[in-house]
Amino acid sequence: MWNCASLALFLSSIACALPTASIKRDVLNLPFSTAGRDIIDSNGNVFYFKGTNWPGHQEIMLPEGLQHASIADIVAWIPKFGLNSVRMTFATEMIDDIYSNSTDQTLEASVINALGQENGTLVLEQILEHNTQFTSKTTRLEVWDAVAKELADQGVILHLDNHVSKAFWCCGDNDGNGWFGEKYFDVDKWIRGWSFIAQHAKDNWPSFASVGLRNELRKATTSEPVDWYTWYVHMTAAADAVHNAAPDALIFFSGLSYDTFIDPIPLGKTLKGTAGTSTANKTAVFVPSDFAWQDKIVLEIHKYDFEATQNPCPTFKANWYKQGFQAVNASDPATKYLFPMAITEWGFIHNGTYWNQTTYNKCLIEMVEDYQVSWMQWEISGSFYLQTRPGRKPQETIQGLEEFWGLLNYNWDGVRDPVTVENSLSKMIAALE
Repeated sequence: MWNCASLALFLSSIACALPTASIKRDVLNLPFSTAGRDIIDSNGNVFYFKGTNWPGHQEIMLPEGLQHASIADIVAWIPKFGLNSVRMTFATEMIDDIYSNSTDQTLEASVINALGQENGTLVLEQILEHNTQFTSKTTRLEVWDAVAKELADQGVILHLDNHVSKAFWCCGDNDGNGWFGEKYFDVDKWIRGWSFIAQHAKDNWPSFASVGLRNELRKATTSEPVDWYTWYVHMTAAADAVHNAAPDALIFFSGLSYDTFIDPIPLGKTLKGTAGTSTANKTAVFVPSDFAWQDKIVLEIHKYDFEATQNPCPTFKANWYKQGFQAVNASDPATKYLFPMAITEWGFIHNGTYWNQTTYNKCLIEMVEDYQVSWMQWEISGSFYLQTRPGRKPQETIQGLEEFWGLLNYNWDGVRDPVTVENSLSKMIAALE
């Protein structure tokens, strides 16, 4: 077990090895492509994402934590933990504001509009104190550019995830963000947003490697039909837009029901519409060779500890396998198409005990070791600027909320819980080594 002294020594030894020069794409062995069940780097070696999440999709539309630490100091934690990548989440609204030439795009406007004049002014001052390269008139996109540059400088692969359309916390049923055509989910703006940001990332972000088309698609009562045919139409259109703008980028496809299953894709099932709706009698099959991006496809899935929390690992793994892990198993006769798989969200509270209170942590590690799949832990954040939680009654909007699931503490200057890191994150890393 790590004590504070041994953890400090471990982290400092890694910190000393951090690169100081600007990292180029060739040094990071980019671009990536896919071959069957594997992600392959530019040298022909198998690559696994071992990452964390860094949210940037909430109301302020900036990566979290900049009021507590500099971008350089936050990024440095990623390799210190032994990770090679980060899933950066963004809202389509940020891109919509660029197209509309909104005056709300500056740091000053973004923070004060979200937090109010008094608190917003204070947080703005804190951001500028820790990040002296910015001014109050720096735009959101310029902040993202600075984050991307620092990620490249420190050798961290950038995976860009479209988390929501309207910028607030994800997720809830019928929150307006969950399904194509829902209140906030304008499909045309979503695809336009991908065309813009994929092109921008290709041109400006040296460690940009991949995109997640949409986070946690889920049911909605006022939207286009919630079915696999609708998924196929819009997800492939978005993939076309990304590939046209950034042909080197991997494209991650999420599944249905909060991205908890995607098995129809590796099984080659017919993707059907819904009787009595606009998709009635319509069908499609996701055939990789139909697309120019056939060697860029990765499937993603999420897994949290929300059900059957004491299942023995053989049961846990057998049940979860059926949700989409057929994609990496060439020996399964039901598997029609092989794809790489990534668990782009997993995690739990970092309190030193929960990691061992259910079977989730142990079985998750076993699953990664058995199937050798990429993963991204939720999350690095120790706290948030603001969190508006949809679907709660009454709806909660909390400024300065602490994130007890985060790898970092509230002030983003230390490890929240070394015991949890030792028994979870570190073992997930070891499972791919």
